[in-house]
Amino acid sequence: MPIAEELDPRLSTLQEENRRLRRAVEELSILNDLARAISASLNSDEIMGTIIRRSLRAVNAEQGVITLVDKRSSDPSKTLVRAMVSSSQQEQFHLNQALLGWMHLNKKPLLIHDPRSDERFRGVRWDESIRTVLCVPLIVKGELTGVLTVYNKKAGVAFAEDDLRLLAILAAQSAQIMENARLNEHEKLFLKMQEEVRLAARIQSDLLPSEIPQIPGYQLSGKNIPAQEVGGDHFDFIPVDEHRMAICLGDVSGKGLPASLLMSNLQATLRSQTFVNASPKECVDRSNTLLFRSTSPEKFVTLFYCVLDSHQHTLTFTNAGHEFPFLISKKGDIRRLQTGGLAVGMMESFPFAEETVTLEPEDLLVIISDGVSEAMNPDREQFGDQRLSEIIAQQRNGTADQIIDQIIAGVRTHAGSAPQMDDITLVAVKRTG
Repeated sequence: MPIAEELDPRLSTLQEENRRLRRAVEELSILNDLARAISASLNSDEIMGTIIRRSLRAVNAEQGVITLVDKRSSDPSKTLVRAMVSSSQQEQFHLNQALLGWMHLNKKPLLIHDPRSDERFRGVRWDESIRTVLCVPLIVKGELTGVLTVYNKKAGVAFAEDDLRLLAILAAQSAQIMENARLNEHEKLFLKMQEEVRLAARIQSDLLPSEIPQIPGYQLSGKNIPAQEVGGDHFDFIPVDEHRMAICLGDVSGKGLPASLLMSNLQATLRSQTFVNASPKECVDRSNTLLFRSTSPEKFVTLFYCVLDSHQHTLTFTNAGHEFPFLISKKGDIRRLQTGGLAVGMMESFPFAEETVTLEPEDLLVIISDGVSEAMNPDREQFGDQRLSEIIAQQRNGTADQIIDQIIAGVRTHAGSAPQMDDITLVAVKRTG
């Protein structure tokens, strides 16, 4: 046998082995370059762009797209972010729902040589310019976090199994780094939101009375304990003139930052109406119209608004859907102040009513938000009006500050280990002489 014929098979084997070695060296170089490029950044958009560009270069493709899955959505096919890179002038492609659904089910690399004739995607409409597709999953801890897809190998040839294997390795190497970048961005956003909430809480605290007014012959007290960092309860003392003081306590529907913003709006409105010397009925009526026109239909505020005349010893009030305040006489008789109407903001116009009562020496007025009466213990039993009435009756000889402190202590004792679910706000007015 000629020597040349004996060498041919060996030569072919060596050439194939050299080709595989060159391919392996190229792949290692690609992976090394990608690792250096994406590990230097914590910006997810930059990382995704780098991954797509390196992937296009690695498999000689025209276009690529990374689609991230929205893990917070109840719909597993909903996507959160798309990042696309194209090396051609064609319109950029989007990962279609059929491919995304296939990835959710199979979570493995996919090579499509002829999309329109592929039995796995029968009935799917493909863009006419799509000739061949590589699609690989981005998986972190066994969970699909995204999909990397490239389209159309250049020079009109089809993708090979080597291309699919390399793209899968690139995706596996990139998935955790990309997820870390996303988590880092989420953490920064969360910290920024926390700081904004702290600032909002400080602003809201500054809107509460910094000092309790001193009125001869009367004791006033007020306290607000939000369930979250910011809340929807508010109380205020607004001087009208030398002998008159407006007192209000409001409770916005909902909790947190949206409720606090609405309450700030209402406080400004109430103060503006008080300063023009409007009666309680007029003040609540105008505030109701303004609030209705400036808020969405589901938002409303329960409000107790009154004007104390320390010269005439009268209290003129309007109760707009609020918890009925307790008016306790020196003899211990209790009356609930109900006159008023609907909660503020429920209807554009409503005929609110007002009433005037006389305050005798030692009379006590206690105004609360529903966070007091509806406070629950671990057995989901509410604190209730009965317990509240008993504490007020037992403590009525104390100062206004002491009465409020004892009510809060009673609520805390009742709630025990149960978390505070709603804002707690109280105001006490006591005539001392």
